[in-house]
Parts: sequence; structure tokens; C-alpha cells
Amino acid sequence: MKKLGLFIAATLVSASSMAQLSESGYFSKGYTYSHELNPAFNAGQGYVSMPILGNMNLGVRGDLNMGSFLYSVDGKTTTFMNPKVSTEEVLSNIKDLNKLSFDLKMTIFSLGFKGFGGYNTLSLNAHSNFGISLPGSLFRLAKEGVENKSYDLSGLNAKATGYAEIALGHSRKITEQLTIGAKAKVLLGGTNIEAKLNKAQLDLNEEGSWDVEADAELSASLKGGKFKTEMSDHNSTPREHVSGFDVDGAGLNGFGMAFDLGAEYEIMEGLSVSAAITDLGFINWKNKLVAKSYDNNKVTTDSYLFNVDDEASNNFEDEMEKFTDDLAALADLQDKGDQGSFKQGLGSTMRIGVEYKMPFYDKLSVGLLNTTRFQKDYGWTDFRLSANVAPINAISIGANFAMGTYGTSFGWIVDIHPKGFNLFVSMDHTMGKVSKQFVPLSSNTDINFGLNFPF
Repeated sequence: MKKLGLFIAATLVSASSMAQLSESGYFSKGYTYSHELNPAFNAGQGYVSMPILGNMNLGVRGDLNMGSFLYSVDGKTTTFMNPKVSTEEVLSNIKDLNKLSFDLKMTIFSLGFKGFGGYNTLSLNAHSNFGISLPGSLFRLAKEGVENKSYDLSGLNAKATGYAEIALGHSRKITEQLTIGAKAKVLLGGTNIEAKLNKAQLDLNEEGSWDVEADAELSASLKGGKFKTEMSDHNSTPREHVSGFDVDGAGLNGFGMAFDLGAEYEIMEGLSVSAAITDLGFINWKNKLVAKSYDNNKVTTDSYLFNVDDEASNNFEDEMEKFTDDLAALADLQDKGDQGSFKQGLGSTMRIGVEYKMPFYDKLSVGLLNTTRFQKDYGWTDFRLSANVAPINAISIGANFAMGTYGTSFGWIVDIHPKGFNLFVSMDHTMGKVSKQFVPLSSNTDINFGLNFPF
């Protein structure tokens, strides 16, 4: 493994992302997992999930699109490194700091039933979360090479978390107009990893080589994990540095609690408002292994000259490999040992909705939903206008349009729920354009599907 692989590859092995849910299902009648969006909601009848396949959510959000990397040149799909793609065109699609987050939520088992004066749910879910921030200067270096004499790569950051939850929820009517709900969650932590470059400055010297100075940090919380070290020869005085990571006997490494709170109020016949806040809580991780750069780490490297010709000695793949090796040498991480336990907030989500049933056809409603995700570095918000219809008792269909942090999107949901059977599929961010290789060009896409059995 390349030493810098500790920064990103080690993070990737743990994860995908945090609590991706179908916002398109918020106003959809009969949607089995509406209680995940607002604990005051319920499907109106009991259900038991298909193990593993009851509720699967996978999503990607960000402002770094594949369209920033792939271009059409002479009728063929090529990368941004192609000389026929201008530097100006490439950099116009790159921000100073580019973010991507990957989310996965999988319901292992879920049960809903009426009783105790209301509606109750019991769920076992698995969550994983991965987010990465990439400085725009990284792409400028690859595209421009020595055209500029200085590049600041500070801000490279990768985070990953994996955990399971056991959730128990209850909702009930307080009055004819008001319904409230709450959910308590026991959290079982598996893995938490973060890698970041606090500083990475590249300056071209008079000899045509790069003077590089950086400050890097890696932290990991997982059972049975430890850093591997070896002697470094990148400095005048040999010293021990982190060369990899070992895991011996993975298992639970953290425990925590979280709560969901929600309410729905019917202002007048056909008009209702609702609000919820979910994932209010934290995980207490048992350990925090830390590795940091030695003070005043400086190296001088050969000039990076990227070439789109795969046969050239300085082709893009080999040159980027050399670059990451040099940067890893620069990082020269020192094992700081176990820093002890620490608390990590989940990142809560707030939803506020208004729904109006059409007086001329009560099976049709329109709704406006604002969703705001509170999470350091990877928070977002959007406003979603939807139309939902249930022409017959066995089918619910919805379509919506959203605007927010990551632009505009079109969403939809189809829920088929005859007696004893429920199948739903939805997307909050429809895939949109794809390359000839069927690679999505947008970094905002998701899918939610599930199979359940009402009773």
C-alpha cells in the first residue's frame, strides 16, 4: 500500500455514509418508513420487513461531479487531462474546495404495529458514512503542471463512520388535530476514521523541483486496530514513521444514544403542518489512535509533468503515483498512540413540512418540505415541492422538485401496497445524464427501495 493510502484508502475500507433517507416519501400515504422521517408519522397499519431488503437507502451528495472529470472530445469520452480540453474549461467546473459524501442505510429488520394507545416501531439498522473534501489546487496541479510556481493543497479531508442502531418508536394522537411521536435509539459503534492535510504547500524552485511542506493527521477508532511503523530515510536523521495499519479482531468499539422527535398538526380540514428533528445524539468511542506529522517536515521532489500519453514515462498514472509517494514521505506520520475515548455527534436533521389536500379530489395533495442536515463540513439544506396522489388504495405515486445546497433535482416515489404486500422505489435525485460508459455525470443521485409485508 502506498503510504499516502493511509489517508484515503484506509478511510475507504470502513465505509460509505450517514442516514440517507427518502425525502420523496415524506408526504406519500402508505409509505412504510415515513416514521424514519418524522416519528409522529405511521403507515396506518402494522408491517414486518423483508430481512435486509425491507428498506435500503444509497445516496451520493456533493458539488464535485463526474462531468468535471469526463469530457466529450471528437465524439469520444475522455478525461480532463486531454490536451484538447482547455485548462479554463476544466477549472471553471472546479471549486476551491470540492465535497462529496456517500450514504448507506440498510434496515436489517423492522416491525410496526398498533398498540399501547398509538403506533409502535422496532428497527435494527446499519449505517455507514463517507465524506471527502478535495482542494481545487489538486486538479490545477494535475492540469497545469509547472505553469504555476505555487500550489496550496491544504484542506484535503476524508471521514468515515460505520455503526448500527436499535430503534424503538411510538406515536399517538393527543387531540383530533395533534399527533406527536418520539424514537429512542441505542447506537453500536464500529469504525470511525478521519484523515486530513492541515497544510500542504508546493513551491517550484529555481532548479525545477518542488519544495514541499505539509502537516498531516490521521485518527482511527476501531477495535483491534493499530498503526504499523518502520524507520524512515526521508530525512537527514532516520526516524520511525507510520507505514500502514493492522486490524486484529474487529468488533464493537463505541456505544451511544440518539432520539428522534416529531409532531403533526391539522390546522384545518385538508391543511396540516409537521416538524421533526432526528438523530439528536452521539457515540462515545472507546479509543482514538492518532498519528501526526513530525514538526517542520520539508522535502524537495522532482518536477511533476503530467502527460496524457499512457506510454510516456511521465504519464498521468505514474506521475500521480510519484506525487502521492512524495506527499506521503512528506507527511512522515509519527504514531502518537491511543488518546483515549471521545464523543462524536451524529449530525442531526430537521424537517418542516406543509401539506394541502385538494378540495376537488382528496386523493391528491401538494406539499412543501424543507430538510436541513446539520453536520460539520458536510451539512446541506433543500426545499422540495411535491405532488402526491393515491388513485386507488393499493398505489401511491409522488413527484417533486427540489432546490438547495447542491443545486436542483427531480424526485419521485412509486409505492405499491395491496393487501399483505408492499413494494416501494424512490429517488430524491434522479440520475440524469450519463457518459457512454453509463457513468453518472452528476454527484447527486440516490435510490431507496424496500419490500415489506403489511398486516
